[in-house]
Amino acid sequence: MSETPHIVSDVMTRTVVAVGRDALFKELVQTLGQWRVSAMPVLEGEGRVIGVVSEADLLPKEEFRDSDPDRFQHLRRLPDLAKAGALTAEEMMSSPAVTVHPDATLAEAARIMAVRGVKRLPVVDAESKLQGIVSRGDLLKVFLRSDLDIEEEVRRTVVSYLFPGDSGIHVRVDEGVVTLSGQLRDTALIPVAARLTRAVEGVVDVECHFRGVGRDEAVRAA
Repeated sequence: MSETPHIVSDVMTRTVVAVGRDALFKELVQTLGQWRVSAMPVLEGEGRVIGVVSEADLLPKEEFRDSDPDRFQHLRRLPDLAKAGALTAEEMMSSPAVTVHPDATLAEAARIMAVRGVKRLPVVDAESKLQGIVSRGDLLKVFLRSDLDIEEEVRRTVVSYLFPGDSGIHVRVDEGVVTLSGQLRDTALIPVAARLTRAVEGVVDVECHFRGVGRDEAVRAA
């Protein structure tokens, strides 16, 4: 019915800064600083992602540089203490990497980020080979769609689908907020129209202001 939802490959960054598993600590710091990124995939072989190393993985080396943790802290912070003594990307990376496939929807990618508490996801194929990277900012790009573009898609994929015989259905989009109005023969379709419209990429919110045929009062749904 619709060309949406968009998928990860539509918005991901294809040129990715990555390192090998044997990259040393200082190289990791220099690469992060040079490319102004806060995390990088760690690769082996022909580009297979085996982990992700981030600034958070490197910070324990500074945090514990001149400290002597007590037994309780030692047990509680054991993973961080191990990273403080690590020298290579393989020893410091978070593994296995939290990844996503190119054909995943943006909603699926957003859920993975939220559940796993990460800010970006390496994009991998079926063999775990790196294809790109997608960030929170990339997922928000759909909200840059113009109001006209959204309006045309709502007309084409929602209005013409649900109300093929109703020429009096009006669609207006302002700053991503879609307003549907007009007279309907079947007001039971209002919640369906709202749900389908909200599923269009770039829609910020939906307001429905319909009137049932032969009724004076407005029927509203959001």
